[in-house]
Amino acid sequence: MPQTVQKYSMGGNALIALGSNVTSHWGIPNVTLQKAFMRLTECLGGSAEMSRVYTTPAFPVGAGPDFANAAIRVETNLSALKILEILHEIEAEAGRERLVRWGQRTLDLDLIALDDVVLPDRVTHDHWRGLSLEKQAKVAPDQLILPHPRVQDRSFVLVPLADVAPDWVHPIIGLTTAQMRDARPLDELATVRPI
Repeated sequence: MPQTVQKYSMGGNALIALGSNVTSHWGIPNVTLQKAFMRLTECLGGSAEMSRVYTTPAFPVGAGPDFANAAIRVETNLSALKILEILHEIEAEAGRERLVRWGQRTLDLDLIALDDVVLPDRVTHDHWRGLSLEKQAKVAPDQLILPHPRVQDRSFVLVPLADVAPDWVHPIIGLTTAQMRDARPLDELATVRPI
């Protein structure tokens, strides 16, 4: 049974997606992801594992240079909101500016999941998960939604995530990371290539 928890509930295994497609204060995208991994392990504590780094086309198509993408799994005792706060701080350290939705990024860190936590509740999650691509491009939630409402739709997240958490089960959909990855179109999966 998934947990629907209060915003200050304590952590577990945090799954985080990393992306970069322009030079940051730390260097080129590959270097930025490695530095972000080091900062995340320093700030979140616990054991951590990082996937291979992949190159993927910018989303949506034509939104900029190809991305370097990766994922990490880290054990933490922090709440989901504290993790999100730390992710934003690390993005700022790398020079991230939030100017355009789905635009070029020095560093993008997304909290994908925290064990089987559902935030803020099932109804809200269902709303954001069911939003059309057109509406996604125009609106963003004003609160943390967990699991990330688009994880099942994004090969550039699922492929690296399967390196570190292939058996994580989405608490609403009921599929593992590997199953969600394998359900994506083959031509889309082929665009996510190890560097």
